[in-house]
Amino acid sequence: MGNTTVNISLPESMKAQVEEIVASEGYGNTSEFFRELVRDYFRKRQEQTLEGMILEAIRNNDFAPLGKHDFEGMKKELEKRIGSRDTKSDP
Repeated sequence: MGNTTVNISLPESMKAQVEEIVASEGYGNTSEFFRELVRDYFRKRQEQTLEGMILEAIRNNDFAPLGKHDFEGMKKELEKRIGSRDTKSDP
């Protein structure tokens, strides 16, 4: 997937704080810092959506107990995701 550029304007004091964070916390550059912020925001939104769906199901009593088959499926999916993530991080 190719990258595109987004320009943002920051007050000088905020820019200085971002530069300090980039330098002190091991970011390669400012773009890495902002990409992580965006990924964290997306992850937070997904978690909020899931939480809302779970709460709605609880309120509506619209759920069923999980069985062994359900957990086996979740385990396989998790192993697949972890394997995919490990493959992406290999040089």
